[in-house]
Amino acid sequence: MKYRYLLFLSLLVCVNVAAQPQKLATVQMQDQLWFKNSIIYNLEVGTFKDSDGDGRGDFQGLIQKLDYLKALGVDAIWLAPFQPTPGQDDGYDVADFYSVDPRLGTGGDFADFMFQAQKRGIRVLMDLVINHTSEQHHWFRNARSSEKAKYRDWYVWSETLPKDHNKGMVFPGVQKSTWKKDSISGKYYYHRFYDFQPDLNFVNPEVVAECQKIIGFWLNQGISGFRLDAVPFIIEVPKTGTEKPKLDFKLLMDLRQFAQSRRADVAILGEANVEPEENLNYFGKNGEGMQLMFNFYANQFLFYALATGELAPFKEAITKTQMIPDASQWAHFLRNHDEIDLGRLTDKQRNQVYARFGPDSSMQLYDRGIRRRLASMLSNNRKHIELAYSLLFSLPGTPVIRYGDELGMGDDQSLKERISVRTPMQWSGARFGGFTSADSVFRPVISTGEFGYQKVNVDAETRDPSSLLSWTKEMIRLRKGSPEIGMGKYQVMDAKSASILAFRYDYEGETLVILHNFSDKPQTAQLPLDGGTLIDLIGHDDQKTGAGPRIALDGYGYKWYRLNRVTGK
Repeated sequence: MKYRYLLFLSLLVCVNVAAQPQKLATVQMQDQLWFKNSIIYNLEVGTFKDSDGDGRGDFQGLIQKLDYLKALGVDAIWLAPFQPTPGQDDGYDVADFYSVDPRLGTGGDFADFMFQAQKRGIRVLMDLVINHTSEQHHWFRNARSSEKAKYRDWYVWSETLPKDHNKGMVFPGVQKSTWKKDSISGKYYYHRFYDFQPDLNFVNPEVVAECQKIIGFWLNQGISGFRLDAVPFIIEVPKTGTEKPKLDFKLLMDLRQFAQSRRADVAILGEANVEPEENLNYFGKNGEGMQLMFNFYANQFLFYALATGELAPFKEAITKTQMIPDASQWAHFLRNHDEIDLGRLTDKQRNQVYARFGPDSSMQLYDRGIRRRLASMLSNNRKHIELAYSLLFSLPGTPVIRYGDELGMGDDQSLKERISVRTPMQWSGARFGGFTSADSVFRPVISTGEFGYQKVNVDAETRDPSSLLSWTKEMIRLRKGSPEIGMGKYQVMDAKSASILAFRYDYEGETLVILHNFSDKPQTAQLPLDGGTLIDLIGHDDQKTGAGPRIALDGYGYKWYRLNRVTGK
């Protein structure tokens, strides 16, 4: 009886313990998120390096330059679209989601590239352009053939031209409508982008299932993540209006869940230019949406600050975008493959940026942006360029670099629309910048002026320890040695100067303090710090904090400090 009682008592205790909330050992999930402390490098295979002398870059050429990217400090390569395409929108008009454009190589070349990248510890992300297809895709060719065609409902159709057809264009000034009458079917089809890019219908579960297959296919090839193109347009519910359509955010959660079911550490980087109050819809309230998003909102006010020296709007923007889930991350950038979008600035602010960075109307695009590279916008002013890139590496999130910007490459304004910033990489002072051995190039290499390949190229800058390339390598090393930025909490400090931006980062007992002077004149910061020493991570300007250190910065100057709380050291 006694033993029965003890057994019963033991069981009762076990049940009671099991019923109580248990504090399990916590897993530092942030440490498993590789993108938190990585450098992402964006390139186009066709403009990077030609290996076979046909005048166009290819995967074998990219393989030849992987060691350059490794030495630069790149952790992940983001590839622009490389699938078969008619080329009407520089690859963003995809004609086959499951193969490689033969002009760039074969499937075997791609597999070789993936192996070589992985061998060097470099991850690969790819553009996932699933909002639309090329009109030459076999799905659309089938869809337009008959109302009963297999792929008919994979696209969005209308019997008549909708009343709001002339609203919501992605490329205003170039695009006149979001609907086009198909010459074969006689019906109108929906296209957020150019009229040769019909939108897919994601209300159709077959389309969603097919996109999951596309994701699964490329993950199986070794891809680590996707830059998801045109996110708000993917999730809009058809025929609910082009200006403020209904959005299905569950679709993003489902795509994320599917991708992670195939590869646990996959990352989805979203292109979504949205207001701060919409951020959690895309990240997910608990981080169950896209892991990363480009911070377009802050970027626009950043360029306003670079143009005018006025910091208050940028400080407000970076504060408004601060509250995101712990497992989520912003991706920050200076330039990408598109125009600089200034659409969220006031007309007065936008015109101020235009006046400084794109004064000629030919440099402006889509009534909202500038189609120039960073170095040319900043008049090739080395101090101003350094300030901008030091700031990029210090912003709370993951830095994304555009190929060639580490050299200070320029743009070709004779090329149409966004192609102006998509010129071939400049490797040497040899003909065509060492990009190709061909007698002609599929796209002009910049060959004249201060940005010509004779002056701006990898070979020359590699040999020059004072070059922008050499400086960028050092800054990347500094950023990767500062996990507080990617992993920690941050605050914008009051530096007692209208021209100085001061960030403080805290992570696992370490503190980082970074200052940037947006004025071309010397300025002084006074920081609210007391106790310890600020250790200069770039130069030799250590500072005792005392009752609030006063730190002098040159015009366009910057300082990176780590706080040593042990006084006297």
